[in-house]
Amino acid sequence: MATISISIVLHIFSVVFWVGGMLFAHMFLRPVAAAQLEPPVRLTLWVGVFKRFFPIVWLSVLFLPLTGYLMIFEIWGSMAHTPLYVHIMNGLGTVMILIYLHVYFAPFKRLKEAVIKQDWPEGGRNLNIIRKMVGINMLIGLATILVASAGRILIL
Repeated sequence: MATISISIVLHIFSVVFWVGGMLFAHMFLRPVAAAQLEPPVRLTLWVGVFKRFFPIVWLSVLFLPLTGYLMIFEIWGSMAHTPLYVHIMNGLGTVMILIYLHVYFAPFKRLKEAVIKQDWPEGGRNLNIIRKMVGINMLIGLATILVASAGRILIL
């Protein structure tokens, strides 16, 4: 039972930090930064923000599947006995992780390189790609939270 309790806490904190961070960045920080900061300052700011945020996302990418599968096997014994809503959470979480891996290893890498080279148009293009992918991941994350919260009621 202690394993389940620890898993639930780590699972929930991972979701809150990752999805909450995306929500804050996408809905609040991004519009203000875009309206008030010129590209060199804005792009440099985003590299700094991502360098602080992405280590937390890496922990989430580690803890979410680990704790999720621990709970699945502790509670239901196997994937075969797991309810549909848990399979949906698993699938959505996997998609989120894949999107994050792409963001981290492709446009974020190019954004950092563009800022170092002071290639502001290239940096802007990559930041725009990140913005779109974070927006998609944020929506998937919110849908996953809905499934996790109400899945037992909404999905048989």
